[in-house]
Amino acid sequence: MNSDSDLQIAGDILEVPHLLQPAREHPATVAEFAGLARSIAEDRAQWAPLVRYDATTRWYHRLRTGPGYEVWLLSWVPGQGSGLHDHGPSSGVLTVLDGELTERTARADRTLTAGAQRVFAPGYVHEVVNDSLEPAVSLHVYFPGLTEMPMHTAHCSPAARQDVVVA
Repeated sequence: MNSDSDLQIAGDILEVPHLLQPAREHPATVAEFAGLARSIAEDRAQWAPLVRYDATTRWYHRLRTGPGYEVWLLSWVPGQGSGLHDHGPSSGVLTVLDGELTERTARADRTLTAGAQRVFAPGYVHEVVNDSLEPAVSLHVYFPGLTEMPMHTAHCSPAARQDVVVA
């Protein structure tokens, strides 16, 4: 009886570095962009000192750029909202870092608490509002980088009703 194991036949994959995919310096897939947002969210020391609250307008700060993407940090005081909009040709990942935000779409309103993520494709129409009594902070990754943010009336098109939730 032959007792050769797969490891004896093929060798240890970790001992064959040329077969391993090199780690990417920048994200390239939706999952990698969502992972980038989660890793930034977990590193509070990276983003928390930058946050500012402005009672007159939503505050925002471009946190990072890379080839074909950008990362924005936004703060929201109670009552502030984005208005109904899409992101032109950009896809995106919205991650709530602190507090609570409400996302409104033609399909439903969703309460997003710290850690919640929303992933959306080009043409996705939504409104984000701080309906709570406390400030909120969110992180937005756009790929390609955000070049336009067309505003919409209260009626969403059927094409804009497709959305994805990332747990």
